[in-house]
Amino acid sequence: MKKCPVCEIEIKGRSDKKYCSLKCKSADQYQKHKREEVLYHVIDKQLKINRKLLKAYNKSGLSSIRKTKLIAEGFNPNYFTHYWKSSKGEVYLFCYEYGFLNLKGDKKEKYLLVTWQEYMDKK
Repeated sequence: MKKCPVCEIEIKGRSDKKYCSLKCKSADQYQKHKREEVLYHVIDKQLKINRKLLKAYNKSGLSSIRKTKLIAEGFNPNYFTHYWKSSKGEVYLFCYEYGFLNLKGDKKEKYLLVTWQEYMDKK
């Protein structure tokens, strides 16, 4: 016989029944929802950190910063809201209205920091 995934008690009744009781079904659904909420908050928090750092280091609208310095302050380049591809094929990643482009120089990697512009809306 099948066992309940929550309490491990044998399930009695229909062959397609998944839980032993409504209480176990509700508890399982609650835990699944809670895990989804936690993931959402982790992603949202990192996006806000990224935006705050990009805004702080890009006062002029176009500047550059060492990649290691930004990452040391909590920036994670894997979290972004959207991207824009330039006519040269460069892909700018954005956290809301603040973006960055990975520049690979001879010695140190840098990020070029930009602000979203109206011409970027056109395709």
